Amino acid sequence: MNTSILIIDDEKPQRESLAGYFKKKNFEVLLADSGKSGIEKVKSNLIDIVLTDFKMPDMTGYEVLVEIKKINPGIDVILITAFGNIETAVEAMKAGAFSYLQKPINLDELDILIERALHSKQIISENKQLKEELGSKFNFENIVYQSKELEEALNIAGRVAKSDAAVLIRGESGTGKELFAKAIHFTSDKKNEPFITVNCAALPETLLESEMFGYEKGAFTGADQKRIGRFEEAKNGTIFIDEVGDISPAMQVKLLRVLQSGEFSRLGSNQVIKTKARIITATNRNLEELIKNNSFREDFYYRINVVSISIPPLRERKSDIPLLIDSFLRKFGGNEKQISKEALDILIKYNYPGNVRELENIIQRTCVLSRGELISTNDLPLNVKSLKTENNYSFFQPRIDDINLQVEALEKEIIQMALKETNGNQSKAAKLLNISERNLRYKLEKMKS
Repeated sequence: MNTSILIIDDEKPQRESLAGYFKKKNFEVLLADSGKSGIEKVKSNLIDIVLTDFKMPDMTGYEVLVEIKKINPGIDVILITAFGNIETAVEAMKAGAFSYLQKPINLDELDILIERALHSKQIISENKQLKEELGSKFNFENIVYQSKELEEALNIAGRVAKSDAAVLIRGESGTGKELFAKAIHFTSDKKNEPFITVNCAALPETLLESEMFGYEKGAFTGADQKRIGRFEEAKNGTIFIDEVGDISPAMQVKLLRVLQSGEFSRLGSNQVIKTKARIITATNRNLEELIKNNSFREDFYYRINVVSISIPPLRERKSDIPLLIDSFLRKFGGNEKQISKEALDILIKYNYPGNVRELENIIQRTCVLSRGELISTNDLPLNVKSLKTENNYSFFQPRIDDINLQVEALEKEIIQMALKETNGNQSKAAKLLNISERNLRYKLEKMKS
């Protein structure tokens, strides 16, 4: 659809001159000779941009602007006047005017303003679409499961989503803690606000405070410009603090103050900044043990643990594995890839120390490397085929002995299995082992000596 522009001006020559100009540029043009008739046009038509004269007999352009913003705040309004002054311009911009243009109109300047308005609309539209896509992607309906174990965790998450209570999500690495946090955010009243993630394990202690709260220019060596922190970025949305068990007690005290008061300051500043961001934390560690060892503060623990959600590991919800495999096959293989009964059996029996993330990586790998439409046992990674269950090591039994000798023996067994799997083809065996062919030849020579 063409961009629609409404021109409101009581002077007919000016009105028709602008109309002819925009029609040549393929705009859909509507005209109004007064403020009141312009407002009626806005009520009954789909308008993208309004150009309105400031001084008209019935209403001022400022009054027209205010009324249009009541009808549809998304309409960009550009005020045109021969009596412009800085005070009027400031008031108009405060009331929501996109920009301000003085008579006589400079068409080049007008073109630039229109282009800016359209670009701004496009960005807003894309952001809205992205938020809608994120909202539909990260909600509880899109979490794949059928197990009662996960259903219990989802029920708690669904109930807590509509509140502002602090949530602690617990579970092993790869179980989907961040997915749960995003689902809580995007089904809450804060879904249109930012969702900000901080991974405490990925940040050294010296950087964590400045990352969380930001800093002023000159706050420390290397701070050559002001930077806002994650709490400021989150605004009134959600801040997800991952691996909260890795935070030092000193940093826990600073975060506790934010949780208690809703206030913080950038490093190097005394200015107090208020936040209404919701806090969701996650950990794969036993916080109760850390409290006993005095490495985690009890008062901080109770602040973040208003509602606790425990996500069971994948090995404890085997019934979810076939559904997850189907989902990942569609994601990475479209409708082309299927999995054999034998391969499915092995994948169900495997215990997934890396949980859902590991299963996703396995399916992605098999979709990329398998040559046919049917994924067979030959397409599965060697460690999956070899370690079917947690306590069934088909090729190696550990014992208390020289660890270096055990590692060498284990490596030799795996290499021999890979060569057997590929009928002695070293190139294929190297691919199975995820090492270079040169590295494999080196290891084979070493095994002979």
